Amino acid sequence: MFIEINPTNIDNRLVQQVVDELKKGGIIIIPTDAVYAVACDVMNKKGLAELAKWKDVKLSKANFSIICSDLSEVSEYVKQLDRNTFRLLKHYLPGPFTFILDATSEVSKLFDSSKKEIGIRIPDNKIVQAIVERLGNPMAVTSLHDSEDEIMEYFVDPASIYERYDDEVAIIIDGGPGKLDASTIVDCTNGNAEIIRQGVGQIDL
Repeated sequence: MFIEINPTNIDNRLVQQVVDELKKGGIIIIPTDAVYAVACDVMNKKGLAELAKWKDVKLSKANFSIICSDLSEVSEYVKQLDRNTFRLLKHYLPGPFTFILDATSEVSKLFDSSKKEIGIRIPDNKIVQAIVERLGNPMAVTSLHDSEDEIMEYFVDPASIYERYDDEVAIIIDGGPGKLDASTIVDCTNGNAEIIRQGVGQIDL
């Protein structure tokens, strides 16, 4: 299913339609403030299994990030942040960044693994924010492309994404053209923030 959502005038009925699909365990393709991404309801075991199957990895081995609605929701899934890390997140989020943080035991339960870290996203994208807020909990997410892939037009243009992936996901959201770069990944687990992948987000460490 192909759904066009206008980010400047969001139709809440369409958002609810997306949330209903997520709650049924469907996986969806969403716009972000970087490349388009594939997502599911992080609280739905069927959805997580589908996302892992789509990525061709075992769930326990998957390095999915989670998209949260705000920093207060982040605190449910990561260990207490030191002052510097909290300031960093507060300054740069929402934005095109994935912050790697120390995970709580809740994350291990969700992903059936002994995950010690989790990537946190709060994209600066009103469509995604509306979905996560209506869903009431985070989405698990992975980039539409692999890091080894050259990012081609079909990763950027929603119509091309639809042609390529329509039979693989429940919903594809057209939120306008995507970017050619993924999010910037910042590892905050060692006390000092370190960029481990430079993407679209510019950060001053």
